[in-house]
Amino acid sequence: MTTSTAPIDAMTERHMQKKAKASAAGQKRKWTPGMIIAFIYLGIMLFITLFPFFWMIRTALTPAAELVADSGQLFPNNPTWINFQRVLGFTTREEAIAAGGTGATIDFIGYTWNTIVFAGSIAVVQTLSAAMAAYAFARLRFKGRDLLFSIVLAGLLVPGILTLLPNFALMRQMGWLNTMHGLVAPSLLMSPFAIFFLRQFFLSLPREVEEAAAIDGVGPFMRFWRITLPMSRGPIATMMLITLVGMWKDFLWPLVAGNADDTRVLTVALQRFLAQSPNVAPDWTGLMAAATIAIIPVFIMLILLGRQLVQSLNFSGGKM
Repeated sequence: MTTSTAPIDAMTERHMQKKAKASAAGQKRKWTPGMIIAFIYLGIMLFITLFPFFWMIRTALTPAAELVADSGQLFPNNPTWINFQRVLGFTTREEAIAAGGTGATIDFIGYTWNTIVFAGSIAVVQTLSAAMAAYAFARLRFKGRDLLFSIVLAGLLVPGILTLLPNFALMRQMGWLNTMHGLVAPSLLMSPFAIFFLRQFFLSLPREVEEAAAIDGVGPFMRFWRITLPMSRGPIATMMLITLVGMWKDFLWPLVAGNADDTRVLTVALQRFLAQSPNVAPDWTGLMAAATIAIIPVFIMLILLGRQLVQSLNFSGGKM
């Protein structure tokens, strides 16, 4: 009776290959002084970035009466959910005042919807219009293209505060103050950064497919819509996410142009919540609880789309 040793030899060989790969990976992961310094630096930067969020949540879980006494501790002695309950209106006015608040609440459903409409409409329309402009700068040939693109890039040097008063005067003259269309109009179409970002990506795309479509008689708009846009889903989604986050946290323009109840966004609502206790100490625990709830939608989006955001930012943007 004979036995075959081929399967055993194959298993042994695979085992040795895995061991060799593990050994090579271990050698690659060998720590060097430079790597240690880099990780220490990254850890410090990560701590500096995340600590304000931790302190916000920690303050939201602290009873108002113990806020000063617990200010030197990382964690509250008696954590509670009462601050979240009272800003959401789940307690009576008497219970909210007894917990250290002013009895004020925030209409999170209404103000969140206003914020979604404000930030979402700007993110979608602005990104698509910027993508069309970026495609024109990247693919079309027309007189004055480079000069016009330089003017667009010059918009990156203009601080937003300089356009605040002209936009406010224009919206007031048109009668659009305290309306949603007046709130979104100044930022709906133009974004120099979005045009630059998407143009750099379009320059990195191969031209062969578009040139073949042009030979078949397909116009520039249809080439953009049917060919370039599907190949650019990642960067366009990234630009939408960046714009959405930026508009979600915008405060100054919604404050001056949309302070009515039917157009008020969450950032302005938080400021009004804090201003409802002018004669007593600010309701910091309630404000931190409200701020924690306000960032939850954006935080969820960043978790779901964070990997795509990082991958889209890795494309080469060196072409001009």
